[in-house]
Amino acid sequence: MPIITLLESIHPAGVEILRQSATVRELSGPDDPRLPEALADSDAIIVRSTPITAATLNQGMRLRVIGRHGAGIDNIDGTLAAERGIRIVNTPRSNTESVGEYTIAALMHLFKRFSEVESALRGGKFTAAAGSLPGQVDRLGLIGRELSGAHLGLVGAGAIGQSVARRALALGMRVSAVDPYADPDALERAGITPVADLASLLPTVDALSLHVPGDPARGPLIGEREFGMLRPNAVLINAARGGLVDEDALARALTGGTLAGAAVDVFSPEPPDVASPLFGAPNLLLTPHMAAMTAEALERMAVDVARFTLEALGAETT
Repeated sequence: MPIITLLESIHPAGVEILRQSATVRELSGPDDPRLPEALADSDAIIVRSTPITAATLNQGMRLRVIGRHGAGIDNIDGTLAAERGIRIVNTPRSNTESVGEYTIAALMHLFKRFSEVESALRGGKFTAAAGSLPGQVDRLGLIGRELSGAHLGLVGAGAIGQSVARRALALGMRVSAVDPYADPDALERAGITPVADLASLLPTVDALSLHVPGDPARGPLIGEREFGMLRPNAVLINAARGGLVDEDALARALTGGTLAGAAVDVFSPEPPDVASPLFGAPNLLLTPHMAAMTAEALERMAVDVARFTLEALGAETT
């Protein structure tokens, strides 16, 4: 039976699948003192967020497969793995619904201005002497917007982007997308208007949501120039990768009022430094890389990575 080492814990449903066809070792993370010995004779490893560097791979000379519990593989040295003939498998669709739901929830949060309104209410801005609460909402400049009729722009129209689009269309939004790899006819059949490039998309949208992998060599996709192209009432959601957005430029856009609001679930680096300008920016929802962290998605990721790892090893799955 192949030997598979779990560098971090996964849902028991995935562990059970692995145990049916492999010897499984469960470690407690990259600092586990058993790691070098476990790597030495492992046929496969399964990892969540731990970086898999050259140093790690060089301790596992028998490795044939790396299973990534999640969609992205940017924490793995893919170049060296390819040179060594190590196959990388991931779970690109297991968190699709969770991230889609997160994105729509964040959109609603920003359009309804929940953070601003709650802060005003808790801060005593609403008083009995000032009349009705709806009237005070108006006078305090806290009126929200409807998603229905608003224009959502997607950067990336893969599985997650299309999951967001389905939900947005059901709420009456118009949806456009920039994705050079997507079939324009397929997008149109799904109700999504394909757009040639980012420069054409940005000036037209009320909300922009990012659903593409990061590329450290390319640098941020959204920076000072792109924020200047958005409408002042637009909002941004990034639940993809931290490096896609210039965080300092985002803080300036929010503070200067050239962007109405943003939701950020991913950072560069992670965790973010609390001294970052983001933490002082207004109208910004910050969450700790949790868009995919639902009970359902974590179970699906564990089951999928177990099955895909065993299949890549040539082991039988039931």
